[in-house]
Amino acid sequence: MSSCSATHSDSPQSDTMKSSCAASSCCGNNTHSEASTIESQTSSVSGSMQLSWIITGMDCPGCAAKIENAVKGLNGVTQARVTFATERLLVEGENRVGISDDILKTLKELGFSVKDDAASETAADSILKKYWRIMSLATFMLVAVLIQGTFPVAGNVFFYLATLWGLYPVATKAWQLTRSGSPFSIETLMSIAAIGALFLGETVEAAMVLLLFMIGEHLEAFAAGRARQGVQKLMALTPETAYRIDRNGYKTEVSAHTLTPGDIIEILPGSRLPVDGELLTPNVSFDESALTGESVPVEHNPGESVMAGSLSVDRVARLRVISKPGESAVDRIIRLIEEAEERKAPVERFIDAFSRWYTPLMMFLAALVAIVPPLVFAGSWVEWIYKALALLLIACPCALVISTPAAVTSALARASRNGALVKGGAALELLGSVTTVAFDKTGTLTEGKPAVTHIASFDRSTFNPEPNPEQELLRLAAAVESGSTHPLAKAIVAKADEMNIKLPPAADIVAKAGLGVQGQVEGKAVVVGSPRHLQDSIDLITGAQQKLEQLEEQGNTIAVVTVGGHLVGFIALRDEPKAEAPNAIAALKAMGINSIMLTGDNPRAAKAVASQLGMEYRADLLPGDKSAEIESLRKQGRVAMIGDGINDAPALKTADIGIAMGSGADIALETADCALTHNRVAELADLIGLSRATMSIIRQNIFLAVGSKAFFLVTTLLGITGLWVAVLADTGATALVTANALRLLRNKKVSTFMKYPG
Repeated sequence: MSSCSATHSDSPQSDTMKSSCAASSCCGNNTHSEASTIESQTSSVSGSMQLSWIITGMDCPGCAAKIENAVKGLNGVTQARVTFATERLLVEGENRVGISDDILKTLKELGFSVKDDAASETAADSILKKYWRIMSLATFMLVAVLIQGTFPVAGNVFFYLATLWGLYPVATKAWQLTRSGSPFSIETLMSIAAIGALFLGETVEAAMVLLLFMIGEHLEAFAAGRARQGVQKLMALTPETAYRIDRNGYKTEVSAHTLTPGDIIEILPGSRLPVDGELLTPNVSFDESALTGESVPVEHNPGESVMAGSLSVDRVARLRVISKPGESAVDRIIRLIEEAEERKAPVERFIDAFSRWYTPLMMFLAALVAIVPPLVFAGSWVEWIYKALALLLIACPCALVISTPAAVTSALARASRNGALVKGGAALELLGSVTTVAFDKTGTLTEGKPAVTHIASFDRSTFNPEPNPEQELLRLAAAVESGSTHPLAKAIVAKADEMNIKLPPAADIVAKAGLGVQGQVEGKAVVVGSPRHLQDSIDLITGAQQKLEQLEEQGNTIAVVTVGGHLVGFIALRDEPKAEAPNAIAALKAMGINSIMLTGDNPRAAKAVASQLGMEYRADLLPGDKSAEIESLRKQGRVAMIGDGINDAPALKTADIGIAMGSGADIALETADCALTHNRVAELADLIGLSRATMSIIRQNIFLAVGSKAFFLVTTLLGITGLWVAVLADTGATALVTANALRLLRNKKVSTFMKYPG
């Protein structure tokens, strides 16, 4: 296994350690790299160390919790976190020699390993290593069965040996977990049951208990692997290396994590982009299906940004790197998935808390079952100890514990595969109970690509002898808007470029969200703002208000331009609704969900868009007004807000569920609980349907887990079922709830799964 020591400025081995890290490709935040499965970083200020490993062998979120508890108990470790979806162990601790070895030793004792340990194994070696104990145990038992009829004593001895052979790794792991603070583990229950059965002479059942337990573990591992497939495919999207072009045009292959913004790279047809880039080559088609779910390649033009993980379809392409190391689209998605595991659904948090006292309570009840009947009612010790051991196996909470995370993990993987990121089970659960969805307009319901449709000039004296006042109006407006990223500002600047207007420099630019922008151009105070913000200037010009209303009734958004406080004209812009928006609103309506558009645009333009989409609207809203509207809507039920701009961030935070468009501002993405990476509102209804389907499956799983335990608890106490049936029931329930949860991975529409929440 390749190792990567931490770097620190106060150590005499600093240079050596840095070289080791570089050789292992363990720098930066290249978390999705399989080649760099071990990372380490150190803060020279605090003297702390950060380490990361990719763990193999985790069957369920319970395994992640066991690893966390064990590693946290090590000397020098201050924090440990395991992300089940990405299989990463993140550790923070003191910068001391040997801490990495201690962690790896603990992982090995718990029965887990790091991915590099298996990197050199062949497929056959891997399968043999994974199944050799279960195959050897089954072989022991088969031999015992074959010879028991003829040689009963020898057969019994073989069953003893088989039990001891299967018990050793289980008991060892139980002891290690007990030492690390997890005494009530499934391994502990299985060990007690198997040892107790041996003392009672039930050798066949003791061996069968262990065999069924091992089979159940492998079923869980299979299910966990299926649930993680979407995330693993995402992690493998970006290549480890890239071809960087230097100033002289020479091409060099470099590690992808060394690329920085401004570097020029080249990718070949059939290759994927390792970072986010700005396209330099004309008319290149990229397959973005792995990130957006869109199967048709998208043609990009020079100047357009392309996400990491996109595949060049038809030609060699050159791009300028625009993402910092560890901050590409793929990195951000993986980071969101890792953060999502910390935000458990309320039902999942309840089950976690329930399972912590459930197992100790059931062990106490099992002890009572073993002792009370023989002492009080003169019952048979063998009979009631046997029933107590069976009760221990029934007490195993595996099926119940996995019932919720299996469904949530499957749903999150399904959502990410289809281009939607949900930040945890809590957000997923809330989505299904939404009764109203509030939409931002520009860039969410509309294309976000407004175009200038009309320029109206009024005060010609402002432009001195300028023969073309409309062109001069556009020149001044574009000058103060040239530094803005707002879609309307970009449309104004684009129109000036189209007309080959040379823009003068602007100074003292000040932007106010929802109001406009102002600045000094050639000694003139130029303001480009909303009609509401500049209504006083409009009222001073005869006919200006009538012209404004006429343009707005045509569905235009109006930018008012003043120079020195005097109105000089209007710039009318229009943004067309997205083609899929009407169907998205109709799908939500069919699910019993009301839709409303919240926009800072004028009422007439808002009405024109809303009538096309068949929804309610609120117009002339500032960012604070949107939050107030959300608060008002929340009195009627749960509200989801979907938007893409900086001015949408307060409303996204105010709503019960905030949903950001993937192309939106970073603050909107950080504030939101969900993100639609493909920027299509058409998937919103399916995402809500997926949430409802998930909650339904969770309820089914809990019923299966609890119902099966209640049934076999009764049959065990009545003496109808025994040890092996008890463990088979638990294994079967675990397999059932897992298989039920995996149904969520199917790529089919679920938006009509339930019409109403509940």
